[in-house]
Amino acid sequence: MTDAVLETTDVTVLLVDDNPQNLKVLYETLKDKGYRLLIANDGEKALDLAHRHQPEVILLDIMMPELDGYQVCERLKADPVTSDSAVVFLSALDDLQAKVRGFSLGGADYISKPFQAQEVIARVKTHARVIRLERELQARNRQLENDQARILNSISEGIYGLDATGTIIFANPAAALIMRSSADELIGQNFFVLHFRTAGQGCASLPVYATCSQGVAENQRNIEMLRADGTSFPVEYRATPKLDGNELHGAVVVFRDITTELESEQALEDARNLVQEQREQIAHFSRLTTMGEMAAGVAHEVNQPLTAITNYARVARRVLAKEQPDQQLLEDTLEKIEAQSHRASEVIRRIRRFMKKPAAGKDVLSISALLEDTRQFAEVDIRNNEGGVEISVADDVPEVVADPIQVQQVALNLIRNALESTRSANSSAPVEVSVSMSDGRCVRVAVTDHGVGLPDDAEEKLFLPFYTTKEEGMGIGLPTCRSLIQAQGGDIGFERPAQGGARFYFTLPVAGTGGAACAPEPGPSKPAD
Repeated sequence: MTDAVLETTDVTVLLVDDNPQNLKVLYETLKDKGYRLLIANDGEKALDLAHRHQPEVILLDIMMPELDGYQVCERLKADPVTSDSAVVFLSALDDLQAKVRGFSLGGADYISKPFQAQEVIARVKTHARVIRLERELQARNRQLENDQARILNSISEGIYGLDATGTIIFANPAAALIMRSSADELIGQNFFVLHFRTAGQGCASLPVYATCSQGVAENQRNIEMLRADGTSFPVEYRATPKLDGNELHGAVVVFRDITTELESEQALEDARNLVQEQREQIAHFSRLTTMGEMAAGVAHEVNQPLTAITNYARVARRVLAKEQPDQQLLEDTLEKIEAQSHRASEVIRRIRRFMKKPAAGKDVLSISALLEDTRQFAEVDIRNNEGGVEISVADDVPEVVADPIQVQQVALNLIRNALESTRSANSSAPVEVSVSMSDGRCVRVAVTDHGVGLPDDAEEKLFLPFYTTKEEGMGIGLPTCRSLIQAQGGDIGFERPAQGGARFYFTLPVAGTGGAACAPEPGPSKPAD
């Protein structure tokens, strides 16, 4: 503190002496130095003034009647209100024992009579500065302690202070609330014994023990702790060592009850599973709907080989009815029956594979083989729409990772839509299915039709549930396709080719890329090539 600050500060100095002349000398010496001066001519009055005004410096005469200076000093130091005042003894005594006794009672300094004005001024100034600084420091410490207490009391997380053995030496109100106890009941208990069932088997493996014993910081989640009443609850905690230099004094533990948080996480996971289950149900319903739409054609597909088998069986019977059966004709007829049965079996196999719910997980598959299988499955639509499907696969296309049933459902949906759109425009051009690489990590499958194109507001509505441009459509095909492709880690969208019509595409991750999702392609801002 500077001199200027000291002189403008309300520093109080108490002058105590039973000799009026000495008091006058002291008063005259200090009256113009910026101090508030108090005067007492006996010990009792000095004690009263000191208790009421708490002076920074007390100039105290030793040789006084009734209460001498030593007795006054002893009582001043015993009173918390005046214990920090600097007591400077005044005496004509100059022996060492008198000084030692004064210092042992809490005296701060010693001035011998007769007084030297400059000495008195200098010593009062020094002690006033020291006491003032000490009081300011104490005030700041109290403020910091109050601020710290308010902060700790306002924190919703529980906080423990532990010593090196794990004994709780501090607990904030939040800790008491979580523990359903009081802070006073928690303090003094052993943290490990209080909170863990297995503490009796040793503490070395328990949470926080390494922090207390080795100074190792810890941070763990979903650890079970016990409350004071014996009930358990899950917590997340952070343990920080208390260090003084290199010396370990225990740990500070911050913890919180995460019961509600875990319940919310479980509810969210259940909701996700429910959504996934509903998506699978919708996709399965979409396949059933597709199968219903294709039922007549499928029946025709199966009926053709069955009719052929019946006819060939009749031929075989006529051959066998002859006296000398034509063995070659009979053999050829049986081979044809076998071929037609395989044809019927293949149709049924495709239907069964398409109708079943996909198993969990994805396979490494050839997209070209899958599309060829899909094209065969769409032969009924090809005939009904008097069109065709051309598949072109680039040479550099690798295998992909996906669910084959779900990908086939998407491809079949897009191909059937393309065939219907092309026919609605009275065009006989084949639907074009092209496969190429996209950004080096994904395979892009595009289905291009030769129809009337897409409406202007297609970007906003086309993939919305129950929006359709078909008179008898349900509007679940494209939304289901989007859900299925996104579940594979791919993307789906559409373009407007420059030559007219529409092009729908979807992407799938290449095998060996670690399952990284495909980046969405830019929206159809202008006609594509």
